[in-house]
Amino acid sequence: MKVIDARGHKCPTPTLKLGRALRDARPGDRLELIADDPMARIDVPHFVTQTGHHLDSIDDEGGAIRFRITRSDAAPTG
Repeated sequence: MKVIDARGHKCPTPTLKLGRALRDARPGDRLELIADDPMARIDVPHFVTQTGHHLDSIDDEGGAIRFRITRSDAAPTG
């Protein structure tokens, strides 16, 4: 599982980092985004849904939010 650590960055940076990682990932790959900006709780799920990927889980952990995402087969690669 690839981990994208976006702690210390304000939105939209966590979502942009996730987008780059998803473009480089293969269908079925799992990624984990760690963010501490409260807006990520809104922006990341919306982005994942809009781009056709699957949001597996969201967990709060010591002031950070962990998003686990699976890259979809059907989502665009570029």
